[in-house]
Amino acid sequence: MKNPLPKKQDAPQEIRWHIGENAAAVSAEACRRILLAAEEAIAARGWFRMVLAGGNTPEATYELLAEGAAAWSRWEIFFSDERCLPRGDRRRNSVMARRAWLDRASFPPENIHPIPGELGAMEAARRYAIQVEPALPFDLVLLGLGEDGHTASLFPGHTHPEGDLVHPVFDAPKPPAERVTLGVAALSSTRHLLVLVCGETKRQAVAAWRRGADLPIRHIRPPGPLDVLADRPAAGDR
Repeated sequence: MKNPLPKKQDAPQEIRWHIGENAAAVSAEACRRILLAAEEAIAARGWFRMVLAGGNTPEATYELLAEGAAAWSRWEIFFSDERCLPRGDRRRNSVMARRAWLDRASFPPENIHPIPGELGAMEAARRYAIQVEPALPFDLVLLGLGEDGHTASLFPGHTHPEGDLVHPVFDAPKPPAERVTLGVAALSSTRHLLVLVCGETKRQAVAAWRRGADLPIRHIRPPGPLDVLADRPAAGDR
């Protein structure tokens, strides 16, 4: 497996918390950071390769990105996970991202790399790993944190093969049970890791993370810091 950004696994993870007053402030700051990271990556390497999070929290950030201007032809988009549903199903993460942002910007179609979840978890994971490996390291990975502490489709209490770039999920505790997710190895291979957490329903998951609970997010260890953008309802007393 390609390992372009080696790191010391036993080193403590540096987590930097940035607290916004509300979800709108978090979305605005996330948009600013993404655009800045893109400018820096394009200036240094000619491309910006980003992994998108699914779920509800990042949608407002995507809408803000759609309102801006950037060198979209120099961006490559990947996805952290996908539900195994028919192509075009509104519950798919790629469909949400297209509706909120990608179809509203002038992205070359070949620069968007959706997970082919319609093929089933096993085949989709196999095909997506072939696309992901040559793209590593990513320039920015965007993730969220679910109420149960999951990130991407890595769920607490499940076995997550740490060496797999992409792997199938057949027993997700929320529907649909069949999914495809980037693994710990791929999510850790990034120059920037940004986690968005908004809403009071996420407070217990955030508190568990801060206490050191064995959540999947703790196993994602980029070479540099992990930045968390959280609103006050999610962060609690921070």
